[in-house]
Amino acid sequence: MHIHLVDRISSGGAVRQEPAVEGTTAVLDCDAQGRLLGIELFDARRRLHPDLLAVAERIDG
Repeated sequence: MHIHLVDRISSGGAVRQEPAVEGTTAVLDCDAQGRLLGIELFDARRRLHPDLLAVAERIDG
């Protein structure tokens, strides 16, 4: 799951990815100026409540 914190992330816009917390399955996507663009959650189906996943917008591509 990717949580967008900006309207649009251009191709190549996220130039730095770093773990939210060491050893976690959450990665912060940042631009060249260090601004947070989004948060990527791995294994979201196991970690998030089913009601939240049910209303999340699926974006392919």
